[in-house]
Amino acid sequence: MRIRIVDAFTDRPFTGNPAGVLLLDTDAFPDDGWLQNVALEVNHAETAFAHPLPESKDADWALRWFTPAAEVALCGHATLATAHVLHTTGSHQGPVRFATRSGVLVATTAEDGSVTLDFPTAPLTPLTLPDGFAETLGAEPLTAFDTGPNVGDLLVEVADERTVHALRPDLKTLGAHSARGVIATARAENPSLGYDFVSRCFFPNIGIDEDPVTGSAHTALAPYWSERLGRTALTGLQASPRSGRVRTELRGGRTLLGGRAVTVIEGELQGAALPSGGALNRGGPTG
Repeated sequence: MRIRIVDAFTDRPFTGNPAGVLLLDTDAFPDDGWLQNVALEVNHAETAFAHPLPESKDADWALRWFTPAAEVALCGHATLATAHVLHTTGSHQGPVRFATRSGVLVATTAEDGSVTLDFPTAPLTPLTLPDGFAETLGAEPLTAFDTGPNVGDLLVEVADERTVHALRPDLKTLGAHSARGVIATARAENPSLGYDFVSRCFFPNIGIDEDPVTGSAHTALAPYWSERLGRTALTGLQASPRSGRVRTELRGGRTLLGGRAVTVIEGELQGAALPSGGALNRGGPTG
């Protein structure tokens, strides 16, 4: 069974957000315990598992995402990584429709290899933060929003870009404030550098202290900053140590997320690690 590690939202190895990708030659997923064990072994923010849907009129592939600790409802970087693998291995031609827990998601790969994802826009609901949250985050929030069930984060704006870079939150208590974690953001200090806003994402509830580059978070960041900056097309910089940029375009109930990806590792799961029933892996021309 072929397994790949792909760095997403970047065009350079060892930056962006790494994801595991497994393309399965089955008509159903192996059991959840096996999927979770593989994700734990890969030990990246997410591992994506996909299998073809030849009988479906609505989608081309079924797609699920697992962190080392849990399955998630929506993941941008692992979806981009999966689209990249489908394209580069020749396993799928043209736009690909993924059937997921968050509905059908479409990924379109351009001739230059860049990928555009069509995701649902996260609903933003204003919140009043409890006493002590500023101490937990490490900065005083200016605003706070719930991002809805698919994203499951608390979105907070802080004073400026330098504050975002300097955050050192108390991760033991941060997770009590949302289902997944916290997105901290601020306006770019110098937009001439090619980005309009910055963010960092902390997800202790799903075993990720800080996510390198989070596509799903940008379905909430896009409507938030589009309203404040008066433009539907923006670029976000996620200021993690690995860093990465996400192009966003707000289209009402949908948000387009754009970026590139690069495969850095390709390997093979050995027989003892395969699921019972001997599910095979679609490797494409390089498999």
